[in-house]
Amino acid sequence: MSWIPFKIGQPKKQIVSKTVERDFEREYDKLQKLEDQTKKLHKDMKKSTEADLAMSKAAVKISGDLLNNPLCEQDQAFLESMTALDTAMKRMDTFNQEKVNQIQKTVIDPLKKYSGVFPSLNMAVKRREQALQDYKRLQSKVEKYEEKEKTGPVMVKLHQAREELRPVREDFEAKNKQLLDEMPKFYHSRIDYFQPSFEALIRAQLPAAAGKGTKAAFVVSLQLHHYESCPATVSGTHSLTCPPVQMLMN
Repeated sequence: MSWIPFKIGQPKKQIVSKTVERDFEREYDKLQKLEDQTKKLHKDMKKSTEADLAMSKAAVKISGDLLNNPLCEQDQAFLESMTALDTAMKRMDTFNQEKVNQIQKTVIDPLKKYSGVFPSLNMAVKRREQALQDYKRLQSKVEKYEEKEKTGPVMVKLHQAREELRPVREDFEAKNKQLLDEMPKFYHSRIDYFQPSFEALIRAQLPAAAGKGTKAAFVVSLQLHHYESCPATVSGTHSLTCPPVQMLMN
């Protein structure tokens, strides 16, 4: 996402305080970074699962080629070893398929869904910026008539300009307040949203860790215990129902 404010129609009166503008830019910058991180994580997770599957498929092919080697017909011990290897590689491939399917549903798909919110956020920020420019333009128009000699026609035009300004000002203030209220909420909701994904990712490693030995399984179980004991953990499904997301998707 990118946001470059316009620099036209600047009124003399400061209509948005520097503090408010600074707060807005800070919160939006945090969400821009979150979007980049989410996209990168989604891309890396897809690469990881693809590499995992490619590795197990290659291992199955190698074990199959060894099993079909003429040496297996000549050496019973070699045949038994290659049969055991082929069985183990096929089991690993089956496990990897199941693991990747689980990661796809519990990590990759939720990441994609979460990334889909950012275009709506970007549009909300653009609408706020357009409302700000309309506000500035009409404020400049009001100031222009206020500086003129107070003749009858000028006063009529001043009144019309003020009437035109009022709904535009209210529209900007509403959009600005809503984003300032809800951008921080959306940013902080990332923890509750992704917690189930990280827990599921750890659970997916448990069978493989158990096969690698007690130490690996113990490390994974400690990680899982950390997530299960975290107050922010949300079990079950991923749900984009927090107020800021509802606002952005409308």
